[in-house]
Amino acid sequence: MTGAGLMLGTVLAVATGGSLAGLLYGVGPYDAATLATVSVVVALAALAASVVPARRAARLDPMTALRAE
Repeated sequence: MTGAGLMLGTVLAVATGGSLAGLLYGVGPYDAATLATVSVVVALAALAASVVPARRAARLDPMTALRAE
């Protein structure tokens, strides 16, 4: 899901970059370094958001978790 969101967001950012060029200061509307940096930051945030619950779930005994339901 993160990859699909990053791809769609990048496409939309490039598509709307020209219309937002007047609002940008010091960065071009199609700056590859900025798009790559933002993509990496978002991917790392998604990874961090999914690793914590996955590690917590991996510590539980499956039978104990199923009995609690």
